Amino acid sequence: MSYVRTEDVEPGIRVLTLEKPERLNAIDFDGVRELHAALDAIAADRTCRVVILTGAGRGFCAGLDLKAFGGFGDSKSDRVTAGMHFQELIAGLIPKMRSLPQPIIAAVNGPATGGGLAFALGSDVRIAARSATFAVSFIRVGLSGCDIGTSYLLPRLVGAAYAFELMLTGRKFDATEAERIGLVVKVVDDDALMESALETARLICANSPFGVWMTKEVMWANLETPGLAAAIDRENRTQILAQHSGDMAEAVAAFLAKRPADFSGRS
Repeated sequence: MSYVRTEDVEPGIRVLTLEKPERLNAIDFDGVRELHAALDAIAADRTCRVVILTGAGRGFCAGLDLKAFGGFGDSKSDRVTAGMHFQELIAGLIPKMRSLPQPIIAAVNGPATGGGLAFALGSDVRIAARSATFAVSFIRVGLSGCDIGTSYLLPRLVGAAYAFELMLTGRKFDATEAERIGLVVKVVDDDALMESALETARLICANSPFGVWMTKEVMWANLETPGLAAAIDRENRTQILAQHSGDMAEAVAAFLAKRPADFSGRS
């Protein structure tokens, strides 16, 4: 059975559903490879404008499937080499999500723990169902709490004080707390989660494809930029590029004609 189900629910909007509901969509080696392949396909597809990432059943993703985790060989050398390969493969999903031209909306239903939390953090927008729960659970299985980009992303989203406490304790916290500390942008009833994610996706789709792409790229890049001047330089170059995409001219023409803009993202 495939771990990732892909569905185009509306023009420009693709839903990626993690499908192992009997294990709260916990991920294994094959699932990691499937998710890489799905993201690669989206990156190459100009008809896809926004991605919604969610989980099947009553969970978003419970992280690594420990029952399917059979180890990495007999010798210590084999375990280290193969373990590092898997570590790099799963951690590589986060920069791949970040570099995707299309924004990713995490529609978090139920538990998002360990790697599942990392997938939510690696998304661009997070919306939670009231049943959602979160935990930096790596530390509770004998590992460091710093894994799959969490030590980089969590402090930038919620601040260092909250991030340190959550990473050191590994405690579970609910959707209400996640909203309060800024991890998610809103909390909705469980049966309204997908519609809420779709509403946000539609708003994004109404904007210029190139403008959305550049907004995501520059926003993430400027989180690492050391100063305001460098950040503004990047913004200035992006705006000049955007002016030549054809979408700015279309926006002006649509405004003057009092009609909706028909953006193409082409020059």
